[in-house]
Amino acid sequence: MKRPHDALRLDVAAFIADGGALSGAWPGASLERLAELQTPPQDSPLADVDWQAHGERRPVTGGEAELWLHLQARGSVWLTCQRCLQPFAEAMAVDQHIRFVHGEARAEALDAEIDDDVLAVSKALDLRELVEDELLLALPIVPRHGNCPQPLPVPLGSAAAPDDVPERPHPFAALQRLKSTPDGSTG
Repeated sequence: MKRPHDALRLDVAAFIADGGALSGAWPGASLERLAELQTPPQDSPLADVDWQAHGERRPVTGGEAELWLHLQARGSVWLTCQRCLQPFAEAMAVDQHIRFVHGEARAEALDAEIDDDVLAVSKALDLRELVEDELLLALPIVPRHGNCPQPLPVPLGSAAAPDDVPERPHPFAALQRLKSTPDGSTG
């Protein structure tokens, strides 16, 4: 008989042992750290985040089965384009497998050794916080439109005409003059 599982206080070991599955949607404003980073246009609400979590035990030859959580989340966030400084909606998707082990020290050691994400088993994991962490990690470093919808503004007087740019002397012109003889021939 499967137990009910609370996504906000998830007993990870019990959830995985049951082969548990949870899904739902959280309002964008309930993911407070992610909400603080967003720059929606006026009167535009933050999008909901749809998520799913599945627990899985993976057998290991000659050892205890590994505990895994498959986490998926989808939504969109409002970011500011770093080229035109206008807000735009960016679709976000997370599809992550996280391995759980007993003990913080073991989790830290394994996380440093292998490419998989590793966390310590918890009796009260806040799945909403974990989803938010994964979405924050997936944000682009430099958010920008593929093509900005409006031409970028150029301040008056900042773009010099090609004829107005003074010609720079060749860096080796002085050396050439030193090498030249007084009659104009090179030596």
